[in-house]
Amino acid sequence: MKFKAQLHEYSQWREDIAQAIEMYRDWCDRYDLSDVQSREAIVKMLAALNGERITLAFSAEFSRGKTELINALFFSEMGLNLLPSSQDHATMCPVELFYDPDACYIRLLDIETRLEETSLIEYKQNPDNWTQIALDFTSPSQMQQALKTLLAVKKVSREHAAELGLWNEIDASKAGLLDVEELEIPCWRYALISLAHPLLKQGLCVLDTPGLSALVIEPELTLNILPSAEAIIFIFAADLGLIENDLEIWHKYIHKAARHEKLELAVVMNKIDTLLQDQAGDQRSIATQSHKAAELLAIDEQLILPLSAKQALKAKIKTDADLLAESRLAILESYLADNILSHRCNILQQTISSSLSGLLSESVSLSEAKYKRGLDQLDEFKKIDCDNADMMTKLMTETRDRQKAYLLSVEDFHNSHRIFRVQARKLVDSLNKERIDAVMLRSKDELTKSLTTYGMKQNIQLLFDDLRNALQDAVKTAHKTASLVASIHKKFADEYGFKEIEPVLFSINEYQFQLEQILEEGDRFRSSTKTTMTEQTVVVKQLYSSIISRICDVFVQAQQDASQWSNHVFLPLMHQIKDHKKLIDSRLHMLRKMSGSKEGDADNIAQLEAALVPLRQQLIELQVIIKAMK
Repeated sequence: MKFKAQLHEYSQWREDIAQAIEMYRDWCDRYDLSDVQSREAIVKMLAALNGERITLAFSAEFSRGKTELINALFFSEMGLNLLPSSQDHATMCPVELFYDPDACYIRLLDIETRLEETSLIEYKQNPDNWTQIALDFTSPSQMQQALKTLLAVKKVSREHAAELGLWNEIDASKAGLLDVEELEIPCWRYALISLAHPLLKQGLCVLDTPGLSALVIEPELTLNILPSAEAIIFIFAADLGLIENDLEIWHKYIHKAARHEKLELAVVMNKIDTLLQDQAGDQRSIATQSHKAAELLAIDEQLILPLSAKQALKAKIKTDADLLAESRLAILESYLADNILSHRCNILQQTISSSLSGLLSESVSLSEAKYKRGLDQLDEFKKIDCDNADMMTKLMTETRDRQKAYLLSVEDFHNSHRIFRVQARKLVDSLNKERIDAVMLRSKDELTKSLTTYGMKQNIQLLFDDLRNALQDAVKTAHKTASLVASIHKKFADEYGFKEIEPVLFSINEYQFQLEQILEEGDRFRSSTKTTMTEQTVVVKQLYSSIISRICDVFVQAQQDASQWSNHVFLPLMHQIKDHKKLIDSRLHMLRKMSGSKEGDADNIAQLEAALVPLRQQLIELQVIIKAMK
């Protein structure tokens, strides 16, 4: 219950933040501080907030009670086991549950798509590639029946199974399947399920990953999808302990994925109800198993969460509070609430800050500078003696000199901006997708021509080195571009007296970090025994659909961000130049009105004071908005 309550609070907090960002957008429009680039940044942040999902990935070997645990945690109020599980046909199909406001459905990706080079991410973006079954959320029994489709299997020849990457001699030898002519394989490669469930509506996404065999054959699942989750819940059975397959899943997939700093981890020791003794004996058995598990997994024993999903599901369906307490499900629910939701909230706050802090800082600086110039002008005009012709002449001369300096500053800005545009184009071009595609196409040709597995692995390493070098070239260009931006801002502060706003500089560091993480996973893929034993064309397909597709995404995102940054970075300076012109024009207008006559002094001063009111209001409104975003 605690998790559900905090998820609701988290969802409400997101809505409040989105409302504050919309207020900021309206504020920019109201005070003429809006532009194409800032609007794009705001729209992007709002889309991210509205589409925000907290993905919990559940991973375990078959028959560890994983599906039962998911049902107990999230779907027990329906009074039945919504997600299917079968001792006879445990599915190798990963299942992703979420909320799509357009419809409730199951979308199933045919296992035959493994013959194609298209990545799972690409498939997910095109519904036409999927078999869709409508779900009636008001009818749990209809949904339960429809979801049994997930367990569908079919028989294929050994040769076809090998083509699909579902059969190799090593695994077949272990399973005693070397001589079989036909194999039973799952019909589906991946399943997307949209349900109008309250928790899913609030942004929860549940990923039910299959056992070891499926993790091995679907690199994209472990290289792309698991690391992108907010948390991984790894499950093993108390009655079996951590046996070979559990440990292989942990060491090869879960522990490595959990190295991502944005990903939380929990380990569930399920089926504690099988440790049947007296109460004291139960406690000792659970403690002993927890201690052993912590040692084998090399983690803090506090991360081992013992529970019984079977008891929890039964208790929730029958509304049995004593049995629910005995199941210890509340321990996991509290962990999800206290660790994962709070962690995700912190990450989202950091994302909002990094995305909008530059814009907000610029807005504050420009508004404060504009208000201060208004105050200075008011103070100056209060001291003017309109009967003093020499003073008036001097002030008019000073203002016209400022006007000339302004015109020079405009010309200087255009010249500086032209130089910057040339350098910015070099930066954007250094991240050009066509350039990266050429590297990948050349390497792919060399990979397919490799005569040995060793040669193929060497060519993969050369490809990784080329990609690192490509991004390193962009780093050098980014440094030059940042230096140019800083020097232009300093020049306008020193020579023309503009307030020196610290420009937001473009950095490649985040993209380098992402690339290195992907290449680290790629190195593990390259050196794995599975890669050695798999037919080369299958390896190349897996490499390009998982590792390489993600690397492409990094370069594409870097180029888009560099282009957007180059369009936005000088906007604060442009706003200052525009405001400076307005101030000079206002000053000239006032001096002409006051020249030779003191009759209208009070009115002129009153006009200046009145002009300060909306400027002050502008600052007050901005501070309220900034406070609402925290």
